[in-house]
Amino acid sequence: MFLDTATIYLKSGNGGDGAVSWHREKYVPAGGPDGGDGGRGGSVYFEADPSMNSLAPFRFTQHFRAENGERGSAKNCTGKSGEDLIIKVPCGTVVKDAESGGILADVFEAGERIKILEGGRGGRGNARFATAVRKAPAFSETGEKTVERKIRLELKTIADVGLVGFPNVGKSTILSVISSARPKIANYHFTTLNPNLGVVKFEDDAFLVADIPGLIEGAAEGLGLGHSFLRHVERVRLIVHVIDVSGSEGRDPAEDYFAIRKELERYSKSLSEVPEIVLGNKSDLLQGDLSVAEKISKAIGKDIILVSAATKFGIKQAISTIYEKLKTLPELQRLSFEKYEYESKDRDSFEIHRDGDAFVVTGGYIEELSRRVVLNDGDSFRWFQRALRDKGVIKALKSAGISDGDTVRIMDVEFEYYD
Repeated sequence: MFLDTATIYLKSGNGGDGAVSWHREKYVPAGGPDGGDGGRGGSVYFEADPSMNSLAPFRFTQHFRAENGERGSAKNCTGKSGEDLIIKVPCGTVVKDAESGGILADVFEAGERIKILEGGRGGRGNARFATAVRKAPAFSETGEKTVERKIRLELKTIADVGLVGFPNVGKSTILSVISSARPKIANYHFTTLNPNLGVVKFEDDAFLVADIPGLIEGAAEGLGLGHSFLRHVERVRLIVHVIDVSGSEGRDPAEDYFAIRKELERYSKSLSEVPEIVLGNKSDLLQGDLSVAEKISKAIGKDIILVSAATKFGIKQAISTIYEKLKTLPELQRLSFEKYEYESKDRDSFEIHRDGDAFVVTGGYIEELSRRVVLNDGDSFRWFQRALRDKGVIKALKSAGISDGDTVRIMDVEFEYYD
C-alpha cells in the first residue's frame, strides 16, 4: 500500500534519577556520599532508507518512544544511557511539527540520520552536591522529563524528471517504455493511483523519472488525485509535460496543456518555473498528418517532441533531449526552509505573584530547581534556600513586600518565610 503522509507521536527518553548512596568499606569510617548520576535519555532520529518508497509502515504504528536513562548507583556509577531510537523513512521525507506546521527536517540523502528530539539529561547523584561544608548531602537530582511531540511526515518523491499531464495521455505507458518500471496500465482515467518511479539508462549514465498521477483542472484545490500528489513533483529538476496530440479523449490538447500549467502555478509558483519539455504522445493516431501537431505547438508556444509509446516512435529522441537538458540543470537539492526549533526549556526565569496571603514563586528556574530538592530533608532544604538567595529570589520577595511569618508557595510546597 502506498502512503505519502502520516501523523505519529514521538517522545525522547527521560533522564535517569541521580542516586543517594554512601561509601561503605571496612576500615574507612565516614566514607562519604558516592551516589552516581542518572543516565541520559535516548534521543530520536530519522534515517533515510533508500529501500523504502512509502510511509505505509506508519499506518498502524504511530507512537514511538526512546528508552529512558537508568538511575545512578553506588560507587559513583553513572546510570546507563537510554538507547537512541532510529526511525527509518523513505528518502525525501519532510518532517514537520504537526501543531505549527514548521519543518523540522528534510531527510534527503540515503543513509542520512537527523536528530529530531534530544533525550532528557540525567539527574546528579548526591556525590555531586558534596562540599567542604556540606559533606553528607542526603539528596540527589531527578532526571529531566521530556515532552511527547505530534509529528507529521510528508513524502516528496526524489526524481530528476516528473511526468505530468491529464489522465489517459499515456504517461504510465511512456514510463514503462523508457525504463524498467511496470506501472499498471489501462484505458480509463485514474488507473495510476500513486507515483511510479523508473530509472532511465542513457549511454553510460542514468536518471530517475516519476510518473505523477491524477492531475486535472482543479487539482491544486483537491479535485482528482492531484491535491494528494502534487507534492511529488516539487523536487524535480525537469518537468516532462505529456499531451495527447491525437485528441482521442475528445479534449483539446492545447487547453489540456494550459489547464495543467495553471494547476502547477496555483500549487507553487516555483514549481511553475521549473524547466519543461513537451511530449506529444499518441502521434501514431495522426496517420502522418503533422499539421495537427504544428497547430498545437503554435497554440501553446512551445516545440513538441512527437512520440508514440505504443509504437516507440520518437522515444529515443525524447530520452536524448531529456538527458541533454538535465545536464544543463543543477543537481537535485533538499528543500530550502527555515528550520523550526522547539522552544528550549526555560531554566533561568522566575516570577512572583500574590495568591491571597501567600507569595507564589513560579517559572522555569523554580521547576528546574525542584528536580534537585527533597524538601522534607533538612540538608536539602538548606541548599534549596541558599540557591534561592544566590539567584535573587529572596531579594525579589523582599521587594514584593514579604515579611517574617508570611507564607511562600513554591510548586506544591508551602513554608513560612523568616529572614
